[in-house]
Amino acid sequence: MASHISSVFFAVRVTGRWRWTSPGDTGRGDLAVLTRAHLRRQAAGILCRHSVLALAAAHDATNSLLHRGYPTPGLEVSGTAELSVTAADRALAEEHARRQQAAGLEHAEELHRLAQLQRVFAAPDLRRVWWMAQFPDRFNDLDKLAQALKGLPAPQDLQDDDLRGGIRRFTDGLVTTLHTPQQREVFVQALVHTLTALGHQSLATAAVLRHRPHDPGSTPA
Repeated sequence: MASHISSVFFAVRVTGRWRWTSPGDTGRGDLAVLTRAHLRRQAAGILCRHSVLALAAAHDATNSLLHRGYPTPGLEVSGTAELSVTAADRALAEEHARRQQAAGLEHAEELHRLAQLQRVFAAPDLRRVWWMAQFPDRFNDLDKLAQALKGLPAPQDLQDDDLRGGIRRFTDGLVTTLHTPQQREVFVQALVHTLTALGHQSLATAAVLRHRPHDPGSTPA
């Protein structure tokens, strides 16, 4: 019977049992035929979702399903399955797993590369430096790239939920627009006031200390 890879198979031996639970005529054909067909169908349905490399899990799942069934009214069927895997099928499954793992790593690396590129393109300063490094003789074309990328957001970290990611993007955008010391001072004062009103005095103090200029030659706190 096929595993979750259609060309890789389990070797299956099913032992079936049946009994007629309703009184009266049992003229439903050969009960053994009905039993075999039902148990094979049930076993095939569960094994096609399992890997031959996880034989114990496939065995437990199959025997749990074959514990009891009713293919037709009055006919109670149960069975047990014994599974095995040939060396050739196991080798095929292992090769498939290696290829899947390699493909997954390649996909993850590509996503990481694209996220890094998006992060560079979303930040004007980084974008300018990247363009100068890649195309030093085409600096005049940078404006065209900037226009094409207008509104491109920075990539959202996977661990961020919607609220955290939204706040992070808003704050990044806000800080980016603060060009003068006076604007930064107003922002810090508003932040400290907000944290104090929310009862986060320790965060407010940390914001003040981080923003406070240091004396020449002193060690930052």
